[in-house]
Amino acid sequence: MMYTTEMNATLDRTSAQIECELSIVMPCLNERETLVQCIRKAKAFLQREGINGEVIIADNGSTDGSQQLAEDAGARVVAIPVKGYGSALIGGIRAARGRYVIMGDSDDSYDFSELGAFVTKLREGWQLVMGNRFKGGIHPGAMPPLHRYLGNPVLSTIGRTFFKSPCSDFHCGLRGFDRAAILALGLQAPGMEFASEMVVKASIQQLRITEVPIILWPDGRSRPPHLRSWRDGWRHLRFLLLFSPRWLFLYPGAAMFGLGLLLMALLLAGPREVGHVQFDIHTIYYSSLAIVIGFQAVLFWVCAKLYGMREGIVPREDPRFDRFLRWFTLEHCLLAAGALLLLGVGAGVSAVIAWESTGFGSLAPEQMMRVVIPSGTAILLAFQLIYGSFFFNLLGIQADRGGLPIVQEDTHGL
Repeated sequence: MMYTTEMNATLDRTSAQIECELSIVMPCLNERETLVQCIRKAKAFLQREGINGEVIIADNGSTDGSQQLAEDAGARVVAIPVKGYGSALIGGIRAARGRYVIMGDSDDSYDFSELGAFVTKLREGWQLVMGNRFKGGIHPGAMPPLHRYLGNPVLSTIGRTFFKSPCSDFHCGLRGFDRAAILALGLQAPGMEFASEMVVKASIQQLRITEVPIILWPDGRSRPPHLRSWRDGWRHLRFLLLFSPRWLFLYPGAAMFGLGLLLMALLLAGPREVGHVQFDIHTIYYSSLAIVIGFQAVLFWVCAKLYGMREGIVPREDPRFDRFLRWFTLEHCLLAAGALLLLGVGAGVSAVIAWESTGFGSLAPEQMMRVVIPSGTAILLAFQLIYGSFFFNLLGIQADRGGLPIVQEDTHGL
């Protein structure tokens, strides 16, 4: 009998999930001033459109009685003990029963009575529907100038460039999505960067993404918002950089390596003048630094790329990286490192021979540093490559255990 009762309860919950089409999820932390108004608008929308849905308040530990107000207004309150905007939304999304979810802040800056465009797009098969405040309209006082003209445009442009995302308003808090598709992304960010994580991972996994224009209203609260401009802006930028190894490591590293190598090659034969400025051995020294730092950054890119593919942070299928891996085996790296080591030691020996010819006395720095600096640079690169390739292949072994198909012992020397 107990088994039958539990089975029936499970069937009832499953039936409720199938019947519920839309869950409207609002994070809440002491929002009693605006919460009821948001719930009423959301419920009016569901009733007007004849949508079988629910309103969920993901409460993050309110102490102002918001929970009771939400329940009295007809919402389902889900307590989220882990603090943070992202934590509240993750908990609310997991608790949702609807096939689709529309999330939005409970500060009355978004009009929950006007969600028709989101539902239409979701029913058409779009998996993430982003609101766009810049296309819909921003009322005076609704967004600080720092966010409107600097923060949002800059971060959205970076996100579009890094991840080829179609979204031009990365941080809009009003968005709808297919619940199963978003849960499959494994979102984890506990803070405000959750907004970026959703768009970034959805873009990486090539979900169907579109935008709809929305209007942003001034929020109805008398207290300051939870958002902290510089702190949360930095957290968003940090997240975008960490999820894009190419832009964080590869492109800057390759640029520094190439520029340093070019300058060193131009100055090996002798000093060069550009206008009234002379470039000599001091420039060679800094060129060496650029080469070493750039080379190290590229090695970091290889390791970060492999780790990111294993963790699902970056796409697992990357034909260009696959071709690179076929060359970047431990054996090939050790051969290249050996060549660099021979080059560096050979140059060092020639410098010692030149020193011996003077009876191990003083040497002209302008001549000898043109040999010593490249020699030391080559030796340093050789050891970086040796240890870097071993570390890379250690990551490759772990990735192979995790089922990453691109790292195979017989073809990649792992």
